[in-house]
Amino acid sequence: MDAFTLVVAAALASTIMAGSMVLLYLASSRQVCLLDWTLAGAFFAASNIIAAVSMHGGIAHPLVPGLGNTLHLAGQFGMLAGVRRHLRLKAGWGAFAVLAALVLAAHTLTFIQASVLHRMTLMGPLITAINLGTAWLLWHRSDGAGRVAYVPLIVLELLSALQMAVRNGLVIFYDGQLPGGLGGQFLQTSGALSMLVFLSFGAMSCALIVAQQQTLALRRASLTDALTGWLNRRALHDIATREFRRCRRTGAPVHFITFDVDHFKAINDRHGHGVGDAAICHITTLSAGVLRGYDALFRIGGEEFAVLLAGAAPDAVRGIAERLRELVAHAPLVADGHVVPMTISVGVAALASSDQKWEDILRRADEALYHAKQHGRNRVSVHGRDVPERGQVLRLQVVGA
Repeated sequence: MDAFTLVVAAALASTIMAGSMVLLYLASSRQVCLLDWTLAGAFFAASNIIAAVSMHGGIAHPLVPGLGNTLHLAGQFGMLAGVRRHLRLKAGWGAFAVLAALVLAAHTLTFIQASVLHRMTLMGPLITAINLGTAWLLWHRSDGAGRVAYVPLIVLELLSALQMAVRNGLVIFYDGQLPGGLGGQFLQTSGALSMLVFLSFGAMSCALIVAQQQTLALRRASLTDALTGWLNRRALHDIATREFRRCRRTGAPVHFITFDVDHFKAINDRHGHGVGDAAICHITTLSAGVLRGYDALFRIGGEEFAVLLAGAAPDAVRGIAERLRELVAHAPLVADGHVVPMTISVGVAALASSDQKWEDILRRADEALYHAKQHGRNRVSVHGRDVPERGQVLRLQVVGA
C-alpha cells in the first residue's frame, strides 16, 4: 500500500474517531474528555487531508507542511488533553495555543522550510514529549481498578513515541539522506502507517477508558448510600468479611462502632423530612472529621450507622466513640432558620475469640447501642464493660427511638 492510500485511510480513521467520540458524548456519559478526543480526531483528520492533497500535487505553498504539522501536533495534544480532563486536571488548551503559534511561526523560517530533516528535528521531540507525557500521566495517576483500562492507550502512546524516535534517529544519523530504499518514500509510508495504526487503536482505547469509568461509577453507586456518600449494607458485607478473615489470620483487633440519632422521629415530625435528611448529612459530616481516614463508614439504616475499625487498640476506639458523641452534642444543625440540637447514642464492640463471623461483633455493638439508649441516650456503651458479655441477647428493633 502506497503512502497516499495510507494517508487517505488515516484521514478516514481520524474522522471516524471524531464521530465516535461525539456519539459517545451524546449517548451516555457526557464526559468532557470525549470532546477533547473529538477535537483530536478532527485535528488528525485535517492534518491527513492536507497531507493527501499535498502528495497529490494540489498545494505547493511552503507553509502547507507547517500547517499540517501543527494540526498533527494539535491532535496529539488533544489525546493528552482528554487524559488530563479524565483525571480531573486542567486540559491546558490555552498553553498549547501558544505552542502551536510558535510552531507555525517556526515553519515560516527558510531554514525549517528547506529540509524534511529540519522539520522532523523540530516536530519529533515535541510529539515524543506529548506521547510520553500522556503515558506517564495515565500510569502515575491511575489506581489499581482503573489501570487495566489505561494499559492499551499507555502502550499505544509509548509505541508512537518509539516509532517517532526511530524515524528521527534515522533521519538525523543519515543527515536527511537515507540510503537505498529508506528515502523520502519510506518516511512518508512509515509515518502514514503508524498514524493509521495509532488512530485505529486510539479510538478504541479512549472508548475503553470511558466504559471502565462508567462501570466503576455504577459499582460505587451500588455500594454507596446516595444521601450521605457512606457505604451501604451491601458494601458492609464485602468489606467486613474481608477484614474479619484478615484480622483472624493476623491476630489484629477489630471493632465496630454503631450509633444512631436520638429522637430522630421527633426531628422528622417537627421539622419535616427535608430537615431530617439534612440532619443525617450533618451527622455524617461531623463523624468523618473524627474518624480515621481509612476507617470503613456505613449507613446501615435510616439513622443508624456503623464504623469498622481494624487494628485500633480498645482505648483508642473508646476515645474515638466519645469524641464523636461530644462533637455531635456540641454542634447543632442549623437548617431552614431552625437550630436543631441533636445527640447520638453509641455502642462499641470488639472481636472476641469465640466469634465465628463478623456479624457477631456487629450484634454486640448493637446490644451496646441499645444499652446506651436504655440508660439515658447521648452516651457511649462498650460491650464487655457496660454490657456484660453473657447478658441477654438483644437486637435493636426500633432505631432512633
